[in-house]
Amino acid sequence: MSQTLLQESILSLTPSERREFDKFVRSPFFNTRQALVERWEAFEQALFPEIPDATRGIPDILKKSQPVEERLLHSALLVLLEKYLAYKEKFQDDDRAMIRLAAAYRKRGLTRHFKISLREARQNRERQIWRHADHYHDLHLIEWEQYQQEVAERRTESLNLQASSDSMDLAFIARKLRLACLAISHQAVFRTDYELGLLSAILSHVEKNNLLEIPAIGLYYYCYKLLIDTTQNADFERFKTMLNSSADQFPADEQRLLYLLAINYGIRQINLSAEGWVQETLTLYKGALERELLLEHGLFSRFAFSNIVAIALRAGENEWAGAFIEQHKKYLERQWRDATASLCTARVAYARKDYATALLQLQKSDYKDTMNNLAAKTLQLKIYFETTEFDLLEHHLKSLKNYIRRHAAIGYHRTNYSRLVYYTEQLMSLNMLDRKSVRTLRDQLQKETVLTEKDWLLSMLNGKSMFGFSLPG
Repeated sequence: MSQTLLQESILSLTPSERREFDKFVRSPFFNTRQALVERWEAFEQALFPEIPDATRGIPDILKKSQPVEERLLHSALLVLLEKYLAYKEKFQDDDRAMIRLAAAYRKRGLTRHFKISLREARQNRERQIWRHADHYHDLHLIEWEQYQQEVAERRTESLNLQASSDSMDLAFIARKLRLACLAISHQAVFRTDYELGLLSAILSHVEKNNLLEIPAIGLYYYCYKLLIDTTQNADFERFKTMLNSSADQFPADEQRLLYLLAINYGIRQINLSAEGWVQETLTLYKGALERELLLEHGLFSRFAFSNIVAIALRAGENEWAGAFIEQHKKYLERQWRDATASLCTARVAYARKDYATALLQLQKSDYKDTMNNLAAKTLQLKIYFETTEFDLLEHHLKSLKNYIRRHAAIGYHRTNYSRLVYYTEQLMSLNMLDRKSVRTLRDQLQKETVLTEKDWLLSMLNGKSMFGFSLPG
C-alpha cells in the first residue's frame, strides 16, 4: 500500500525525534487542539507497535480512503509536524540562535541585553574551528546587527559597514565558487550547460585581493581552475596541499564534498588516460575513508563503492579491493546492494584471472544503473576476448553499440565506450602477422586521450593475453 505524505514524514523520525514531537504536539504553545494529540497517538501506535504482528490487517487510520473530516485532521497534523521540523532545523545551531536573540533584544530597545548576546555570538563564532562560507555569513549577520544598533545611536560617526561588506563578500564568493565547481563537475557527466553569472568578476577579484589563502575561497578557486583545464596539475597540487592542511576547518558534509570534487577530477583524468592518476585518486579515496566521509546517512553511494574497487584494481591492489568489498558492502543501499557487490566481486575475480567466477557474478544481478551496466558489459567484453569466445564477443559488441546509441546523455563516457567497441572490432579483424597493420593500430591507440581501456587494448595487441605468442612489432 502506498503511504501518505503524513505517514512518510512520521516514519522518517528517529526515536528521539518522536519523543521530541510528542512533547511538541502536547505543548499548548504550539498546539491547542486535543484532537491532534489523539491523532498523533493513533498514528504512533499504528506505525510503531510495541509488538509487531505480521498477521494483523492495516489499521483504519493508515488507509488512504478516509472521510473528509479525517483527511482534514491528517492535514493539520502534517502541518504541525512540518512546524516541528522547521523549528528543529532553525534552532539546531545555538550560535546562530544567539544572533537571532540579539536581533530580538535590539528591536525591543534592550541595549544591554543586545550587547551581551551579540558579544557572545561573536565570541562563539570565533572559537569554532570551522571557516567555511557559513562562518563568514554569520559574521556578516553579526556585523549587520551591530550596524543597525550603531546607526540608531550615532548616525554621524564611522560605522562598521566595511566589516559587514567584507564578511558578506567572503561568504558570497565562497558559495559562488563552490556552486561553480559543482556545475562544472556535473557538466562532465551530464550534457547540460549552466550560466554562472559574475564568475569572471569573482575570479578576478579573488586574484587581485589576495583571497587565495582563505581555505573557503582558495580550495574552490583551485578546484574550479583545474576542472575547466585538465592540464593544470599545479592547481591540483595547490588544492591538495590546502585540503590536507585545512580540511578540519570545514564540517564533515563539506569535507566530503571537497574530497569528492577532487576524486571526480582524478577519475576524469583517469578516463583521459593521464599518467599517475590511478594511484593519486586511490589515495584520495583512502583519505576520505579514513575520515569516514563516504557514508551519507550511514550508507555508501554505489557509485563511490564501484569506483573505489575499480581504481584499486587498476592500481594493482587486488587484495585490498577484495577486503574493501567484504567490509563495506553492508553499507550499500539495499536496493543496489546485490548488483553493486556482484559487479565489484566480478571485477576482483577478473583481476585474478578467475573468469568463471567473474561471469557467474555478472549474471547474478540486473544492472539498471547506466554506468554500472556499461562497466559490466565492458568486463564481459574483456573476458570474451581473452578466452577467445569471438562468436559471443561479436554479438556482445553489437548489443553494446545499440546500448550506447540509446543512451545519448552520458557525456564523455559515450566517446570512451564507443572507442572501446571500435578498437575491439579492429583487434578482432586484425591480421596479427601483418606488421604494418599492427604498428598502425598501436600508434592509433597510443594517441587516444579518451579511452579508459587503452592499456588493456595495447596489452591484447602486444600479445599479453590468451593467444600465447608475441605479436610482431
